[in-house]
Amino acid sequence: MTQIVVPWTSDGGRGENLPLRGGVGMRLVRDLLAEKGKEIWGVAPDATVLDALRLMAERRVGALLVLEGDELAGLFSERDYARKVILMGKASKDTPVKDIMSTNIVCVGPDETTDECMNLMTENRIRHLPVMNDGNLEGIISIGDVVKALIAEREQVIEHLEHYISGSF
Repeated sequence: MTQIVVPWTSDGGRGENLPLRGGVGMRLVRDLLAEKGKEIWGVAPDATVLDALRLMAERRVGALLVLEGDELAGLFSERDYARKVILMGKASKDTPVKDIMSTNIVCVGPDETTDECMNLMTENRIRHLPVMNDGNLEGIISIGDVVKALIAEREQVIEHLEHYISGSF
């Protein structure tokens, strides 16, 4: 398995945290996990695709981590199912997840910014980022989590700018 862990800095590599004026700053992955929780839904590599799909439907998620014990072995997503099972004419009840899971996994650290996460997701055409901290799996964030946070950040910036312009800051 090839696992890509992306180094992070919240300041573009300058070694300092740079909040925006008025105390408004970029939200970090750790903030997203604190809000949504660190629950991880995963399956073993030998689980069938059908069992994985059932768990995804039950938990209302678009991807599951594939775990061998505590180790991240891969990621199984709706996209993997569509492209590697349905289009290839395989049977969900007979195909193990390990045969179709994605193994080139882009991961982030808990201090990655939401902007950097969005950039990684866009550049790599992915929708889920496992969160690793010192080699330990801490959670997973989705593109929906990141978009929600980015919208909240922008709304906060707009509110601060409106207060600044109106003189009530």
